[in-house]
Amino acid sequence: MDFSTVEHENIQIPVPWGHISGRWYGNRNRRPILALHGWMDNLGTWDLLIPHLPKHIGILAIDFPGHGQSSHLPQGMQYHVIDYVTAVMHIIKEYNWKKVSLMGHSMGSVVVYLYAALYPSTVDLIVNFDYVKQEFWKTDLEIYFYERGFIERLNDMTEITTNRSEPKSHEFKTLENMIYEGSGRSVDFENCKYLLYRSITKSQISPDKYYFSRDKRIKYCKPFITTYELTLELNKRIKNIPYFVIKGLKSSLLNEDSSEVLKILRKNNPHFEYYEIDGTHHLHMNNAEEVCKYLNPFLNRHYPAELSSWSIDDNINVDTRSKL
Repeated sequence: MDFSTVEHENIQIPVPWGHISGRWYGNRNRRPILALHGWMDNLGTWDLLIPHLPKHIGILAIDFPGHGQSSHLPQGMQYHVIDYVTAVMHIIKEYNWKKVSLMGHSMGSVVVYLYAALYPSTVDLIVNFDYVKQEFWKTDLEIYFYERGFIERLNDMTEITTNRSEPKSHEFKTLENMIYEGSGRSVDFENCKYLLYRSITKSQISPDKYYFSRDKRIKYCKPFITTYELTLELNKRIKNIPYFVIKGLKSSLLNEDSSEVLKILRKNNPHFEYYEIDGTHHLHMNNAEEVCKYLNPFLNRHYPAELSSWSIDDNINVDTRSKL
């Protein structure tokens, strides 16, 4: 089962715990944009956007560990957003890139933000959809998250290690509805299938049904929660990097909590662009064509087709590219 209609090459990147699965879409003669999906999603999140992007651009989309078709972490381990920054570093090392161009949605945007702030000299382009950083949590919510999360995680781990049968299976239409409701109806129902086909496996007990094969532990992935002061310092490190952010007006994930972040990014970065359009948190899926009305001019300025000789092991810096 595969709903993608875009030509691609399936890849696997070896890592110490297994592999990271991905797909390389489009141009293979040039370093691609590395695309990072959101929490509980997978690389299928890009299937509706990629056909509307400039044709000279290649996209390397991955499934984060525990998501999609990438290896799960060993039993007893816990997922953390910081570990996904490490996953990005494994990919950069695998391809020996001197620079990296990054595109992220939701949790993927947080990973993009953290990597760019920590290693700004290695990043030459950023695209974020409806998120920039992890929001600040109120103290009581953070305590509740850990208090309940540890108990629920322990219960789930006990179930996984003692239950040898396959997980509960469902009809495909039921799974579509689970994605629809689970996303807070952020993903249009007809688009839910793009987030399903890499996250489910056909049941051997009930052949007409499927079960979720993504790692159950990703439900408890620890977010990157930090102080206001550290966040401001991280923001100041992202300078002179073409940086595109677009928000869905029906989403509350870019709110007043992010206003100071956006203010600093705009002040310190002459290449920062911010837009708002009608749409939900998954605007890149539901409103792909509208998104690209704003995104494609940005990409054509900072990732121009004229650089036909630019290879995957290029050493072009951001200042050179931004002037082209």
